[in-house]
Amino acid sequence: MRIWRPGVWPTRLFLGGLSVLIALMVGVGWGPIAGAGAQQADANPSPDLPTQTQSTGSLNLGTVRILGIPVLTVASPEVAQGGAGVPAEKRARVIEGNLAWLYETKQLCSRGEALAENFLDLGFLHRNNLACRSDPVGMAGPPEALTVQVRGQAPDPIELVAVLKGRQEPWPLLTVTAEDARWNGTTPRQLADRWQAQLQSRLRFARTIMQPSQLRSRLRLVVIVEFILAGFLVVDLALWRQALRIMRGLDRYPSDGLIKRPRVKQVALHTAQNACRGLLIVAAILVVLMVGIADSAVPGQLPVALDLLLQPGGLIVKVVLLWGATALVRAVLAAILHQWAVNIDVPTDRRARRSQRHGNLLRVLGRLVDLAALLLGISWILGDIPAIRQLSAGAVVAGGALLGALAIVFQSLLRDFIAGLVVIFDDRYAIGDTVEIHGKSGTVTDVGLLSTELRCADQRVVVMQNSGFDQVVNHTKLRSGIDVRIPLSPAMPALEAALDLISTTVKAFAEDSEWSNCLLAPPLLRGVDEITPQGLVVSVLLTTKAGQQWAAKRALLHRLVTTLEQAGIPLAHDGSPAAAAAIGR
Repeated sequence: MRIWRPGVWPTRLFLGGLSVLIALMVGVGWGPIAGAGAQQADANPSPDLPTQTQSTGSLNLGTVRILGIPVLTVASPEVAQGGAGVPAEKRARVIEGNLAWLYETKQLCSRGEALAENFLDLGFLHRNNLACRSDPVGMAGPPEALTVQVRGQAPDPIELVAVLKGRQEPWPLLTVTAEDARWNGTTPRQLADRWQAQLQSRLRFARTIMQPSQLRSRLRLVVIVEFILAGFLVVDLALWRQALRIMRGLDRYPSDGLIKRPRVKQVALHTAQNACRGLLIVAAILVVLMVGIADSAVPGQLPVALDLLLQPGGLIVKVVLLWGATALVRAVLAAILHQWAVNIDVPTDRRARRSQRHGNLLRVLGRLVDLAALLLGISWILGDIPAIRQLSAGAVVAGGALLGALAIVFQSLLRDFIAGLVVIFDDRYAIGDTVEIHGKSGTVTDVGLLSTELRCADQRVVVMQNSGFDQVVNHTKLRSGIDVRIPLSPAMPALEAALDLISTTVKAFAEDSEWSNCLLAPPLLRGVDEITPQGLVVSVLLTTKAGQQWAAKRALLHRLVTTLEQAGIPLAHDGSPAAAAAIGR
């Protein structure tokens, strides 16, 4: 068995290192953006988590958003004097509520309440002063009808208010505090002037895009883009089906290795398979893009849509990094196992056994590396989800309890896994060995982490759980041996003459160049091993190379039967129980 292919592990090492390098370069290129995004995410808690604040030493920070996009950051003391003070995150939510009245259409009543009020007003009261109207406090209007002003001077509180045409009283927005000024590195008055310009421009823009005409135009644009992406998706799926049809047409040869596929068809088949995988990935990316763009059509959902659109890029970087790291680890393991298999300090017979185990260990360790990479990738991807990242200690404990319960439920799988590791590293058997397990005899074709696969002589496949057996008979580990039993008839003329003839035949067999290479020791004639009423059984012990015992037995029996018949020495009567039992062994 060829245990080493010089071009495989260096290629894997090169490709793995190259993919990791590219992914790191991409990561470095995205570093400033990702770093800024991470800092912004830390400093700007998600609106879905209203109780979360970001501590910066003596200050807590809260982010104020307009249509979901951050506009300013407010601060509050981490430790308030006398226990008083409002947390920064709560201040941010209150300020966002004040701002939302200026660009969102608020409905204070349910549909039933609004219909009931309209029915009462039109039918009986006729006051035309509805509480359930769409603009109950006079906030609606064109963008230019809104002006943000600064009220107050230090040391008095400095406030920002919104002045609207048609509304007599200004709408309070926020109060600039000393902590806000300290965090922004300026005075309260200068900070108020800065925030006044920011809020006025952002509020006017929000009022502009919330106009019905703007919403309709935005919806039309999104629908057009969605149709274009849907067209690309249909074309991509059609190409995927065509590539799948081509791959099935090329894959007309059996995959058991009995018939080798031509080299050109192998390349074409792998190309079609990779094309199918790539087209499926493109389809998944298109679906994510369609969902993200559809989400961006909703005002206030643009940050969520952008996060969703950025997910494929981040996912690709993570997959490339994990693939490269996995390729590197597999290449390193392949090099280590190769060095272990060809160690010249190991005896020759043990070296052959190591060569046989090399492929088995490489396959199993590769599966372990793939499993570890899969678990790491899932944890890495799930860890980027804010809801999972912000899990409390109680949720972690509950998750641990759940894992413990699952371990109890699937304890048989854990036993199989541990037993599989013991079987592999304890060298009980390897791929290619002929073994007997629970009365089933066959050649080991696969040793997995949970089960072992045997192929019997009649080509049936037996799959046995690794923890389901505690005794294994290995016929081909390091060397093999077999007891050749010759049943002689009790009516033979002379036992000594028969034994001499058998001894001469056995020696000639051992000196035959065709069979001497597979014998590890001269055949041992043990003499009469059993006496029964039906005859005598003579035993000859053969010690051969691994897996050669059955062919040697058949060849030796053929010579012995031919020689004894020519010498007139009868064998035990055909069909007798003793003869059948002797030959069956």
